[in-house]
Amino acid sequence: MTNDQTTERAAQPSARVIGGRYVLLAELGRGGMGVVWRAEDRVIGRHVAIKELSIGGDEVSAERIMREVRTGGRLNDPAVVTVYDVVSEDGGSYIVMELVEAPTLADVVRHNGPMPPAQAASIGRQVLSALQAAHDAGIVHRDVKPGNIMVAPNGRVKLTDFGIAQAVDDPRLTTSGMIVGSPAFMAPERVAGNDAVPASDIWSLGATLFFAVEGILAFERPTTAATLHAIMNEVPYLTRTQGPLASAIMGMLIASPDARISAAQAHQLLAMAAATASPPATPPGGQTVLWPQPVTGPVPAKTGHRGIWTIAAAVLGVVLLGGGFLLGQWWAAPGTDKTMLPTVTYGVGGGTLAAFSPSGSYSCYNGQIAQGYRISSDNSLDCDKPHDLEVYDKIEALGNTSYTDDEAKPAGYPGTEALQRFGESFCGMSFGSDTVSAAQRPLLSHRALVPAQGEWTEDTGTGKAPNRTVYCVATRTGGAQLTGSVVTKVK
Repeated sequence: MTNDQTTERAAQPSARVIGGRYVLLAELGRGGMGVVWRAEDRVIGRHVAIKELSIGGDEVSAERIMREVRTGGRLNDPAVVTVYDVVSEDGGSYIVMELVEAPTLADVVRHNGPMPPAQAASIGRQVLSALQAAHDAGIVHRDVKPGNIMVAPNGRVKLTDFGIAQAVDDPRLTTSGMIVGSPAFMAPERVAGNDAVPASDIWSLGATLFFAVEGILAFERPTTAATLHAIMNEVPYLTRTQGPLASAIMGMLIASPDARISAAQAHQLLAMAAATASPPATPPGGQTVLWPQPVTGPVPAKTGHRGIWTIAAAVLGVVLLGGGFLLGQWWAAPGTDKTMLPTVTYGVGGGTLAAFSPSGSYSCYNGQIAQGYRISSDNSLDCDKPHDLEVYDKIEALGNTSYTDDEAKPAGYPGTEALQRFGESFCGMSFGSDTVSAAQRPLLSHRALVPAQGEWTEDTGTGKAPNRTVYCVATRTGGAQLTGSVVTKVK
């Protein structure tokens, strides 16, 4: 070798080597917690992913690293991307893990458009199984979103980025005022300042599946403040799906964590929806969109970190729980729930009921759900006395009707059909949950009451405030009166 060759070689930059064995090859992605690299393990001769963490030298930061490592260790299962090594050197911290490459759900939807219901249900079912495994281990993910779900061409998925996961029994490690997670996918209880719980992940999965089937974010607004306000006060509408998948999504998006659909209930609904075949979508241009095929059989216990189209990281994978959840009639496909009566409109602007203005969420009344009737607080009575109907639940469609000049005004009337689908999905879910007495349920019928257009719209001429409440009403099948409250759970 000549002196010129020696000088030239010395001038070339050398590749970074971590821990004396991992050669960094290329950057795969970066985020708030650090940079993810593709690297080669010179000892084993394989490619790995290395997460270089961006932290300070304080104890909270060090504990954050150990928490991430403990998370991977506690989820040591064939469904979890393996954490191979942890390296600390020269003031840096590195987590070495299995390399996984696939596009994210966010990228797939942005590239192909809204996803067919069966494919979305299959993805949701696998992510839910992953969350159940984490929750069983006492771990809450805290950042379930489309960008953290990787979708392989065969339809298998991997839930990524447990770097901010927080074990339920660990002390809070976030600093005061810090938001951990993506605002548009944060559950209402977290927006309200409460700790994340397993039900918070269920809500975030519901928002993620809404994005998958609609192609838009349910709660994203121009500012973070407006987004958080929408999460707390508005209810989105599904326009591209119905049946079990719609029931699952709307059930997961219930504001109260106690009333929110359970993981077991959501799992069964998603399995039903995933079993329905969907043909490839054909956009206006005529070119067929090749969606990943839905996973309808047993989910293998194998499943990784974030990226754009090539990404890697430590993830929680998929474990399909054995057994099952006995479904009631309310989870059946539209039209097969024999306990649900036809939805009725109320209020000004053409409502079947001339007026419906109950005095509370769970209140009992005498009166008929029929053309021209008015039911108000004047018709209310103690639920221990014989009565014709009981309001067992209610929800504000599209959120609170009050707003300030600084806030975006709620959308206009969505139409009776859209409100009917929403009301029947919500009321059916609530009726089949422990909101209504399981012992009385076989004796009951129920229905949704939705506002007519005139009731929905504010009348600036008369000063009438908009009313966007959907009521869920239970009656005795056959027309007999109820003799006690049907409600067992007050939210």
